[in-house]
Amino acid sequence: MAPTAEDGEPSDRQAAPAASTPPGRPPLSDAGTQGGRMPRWLPRAMVLALALIAAFQLGSWAFHQLTGLLINILIAFFLALAIEPAVSRMAARGMRRGLATFLVFLGLTVVAAGFVTLLGSMLAGQIIKMIEGFPDYLDSLINWINETFHTDLKRVDVQEGLLHSDWLRKYVQNSAAGVLDVSAQVLGGLFRLLTVTLFSFYFAADGPRLRRALCSVLPPARQAEVLRAWEIAVDKTGGYLYSRGLMALISGVAHYILLEAMGVPYAPVLGVWVGLVSQFIPTIGTYLAGALPMLIAFTVNPWYAVWVLVFVVIYQQFENYMLQPKLTAKTVDIHPAVAFGSVVAGTALLGAVGALIAIPAVATLQAFLGAYVKRYAVTDDPRVHGHRGGRGGPGVLTRVRRLWAGPRPGGRERA
Repeated sequence: MAPTAEDGEPSDRQAAPAASTPPGRPPLSDAGTQGGRMPRWLPRAMVLALALIAAFQLGSWAFHQLTGLLINILIAFFLALAIEPAVSRMAARGMRRGLATFLVFLGLTVVAAGFVTLLGSMLAGQIIKMIEGFPDYLDSLINWINETFHTDLKRVDVQEGLLHSDWLRKYVQNSAAGVLDVSAQVLGGLFRLLTVTLFSFYFAADGPRLRRALCSVLPPARQAEVLRAWEIAVDKTGGYLYSRGLMALISGVAHYILLEAMGVPYAPVLGVWVGLVSQFIPTIGTYLAGALPMLIAFTVNPWYAVWVLVFVVIYQQFENYMLQPKLTAKTVDIHPAVAFGSVVAGTALLGAVGALIAIPAVATLQAFLGAYVKRYAVTDDPRVHGHRGGRGGPGVLTRVRRLWAGPRPGGRERA
């Protein structure tokens, strides 16, 4: 029997499912709609990454191309710092900075030209002397070979064999081809010297303007720090070069007196050579500079070369322990080990240029950091002075002496 309407509730429960529509599919979420599509930020991120890579590659290429120019500017900057005290003194007396800078550079040019001229004349004289004495050297060599090996060589045959040898022909061809390379290197060196001179002239002549331009983009607190660092760099670089120049003068005069007393030719030029090379090539410059005077002294008398070597060694000790500490105490007072390490590091980074500017750069950094590093008084402890006994009782040597002496008669041995 079918349910009636009076039954009420059962019929409604059965009719409701029949009249309702089937449930629809649930709406797709945002993650589902973007699952098959590229995110909007990904193309922009890829373009930005490619742009950064391209900018890095371009910057790296430009840096490698401009490395030579940057090194020249660095050399010019330190040269301008070195002549800044002299230019400032002349400008303080009413002279224009441009004219003062020109006069300083003119003096340096005259000194350098005179040194190069004297050194070139010395080398030319030695070469001419060797060429003129070559036949005598060849005759002595041929006579020694004939006496030792019982041969019958003649100088004419040896000369003809040398002139018609394949080795000499190849050497002449290679030398002719290398002339162009040497000429290119000379022209490149002259252009580099001109670049350094121009930049250093502008840095020194327009020093105040350059400082104002640099400080104009910094807040007042930073301006004071930059000016302080600039003054420290000027003091240290100028003091380093001036102290080295004074020591070069003393060294050159001392070696000139020795060479002149022994009658070695070109004593003035050799004195200047020893003074410059020994002072501006740290640590080993004295021994490198002494090689040339020893060689020329050997041509006069072999014992003279020995005396020159002894004098170079003695003077190096006098300079290290007596002269240099007094002259550099107020300019570049850095430890010799630090100076040697800075020269090695500068040579590894920039070659000969780094060796020249390493010591003033490290001295400037040390002085600048010393103004901000807080220091304390050192405690009065014997271990500070290298006494390892400390405060724990007598040292080992004292105890050994007491044991060796034995107990005192009529009394106890003190511990």
